[in-house]
Amino acid sequence: MSLRSNRVGEQMKKELSEIIGRKIKDPRVGFVTVTDVEVTGDLQQATVYISVLGDQEQRENSLKGLAKAKGFMRSELGQRIRLRKTPELFFEFDESIDYGNRIETLISQIHKDDKPTDDNE
Repeated sequence: MSLRSNRVGEQMKKELSEIIGRKIKDPRVGFVTVTDVEVTGDLQQATVYISVLGDQEQRENSLKGLAKAKGFMRSELGQRIRLRKTPELFFEFDESIDYGNRIETLISQIHKDDKPTDDNE
């Protein structure tokens, strides 16, 4: 069953990216990228992980705009993907990108601190 939920999740990711990019007209929704969709085994619920370009206020506004358009997106998904019941959508921020950027910053600081200074010895 997990193979099917993974396939449905990937298809939903593709369709939601298109819907958010082209159909959502809410000015609160900024530059949103759908990074992953996890669907439960019974295909009743889907957690949509998003990343938003901008500061914390823009992220919160985008999340509110997406929550407001949840019903519209669900009906669009129902037309595009043939399922008996369209999963209920839940939006969450994808923290892995911020986490990866933080690790990369720390590693570059370590390498910068490790470089020996050239004193012409």
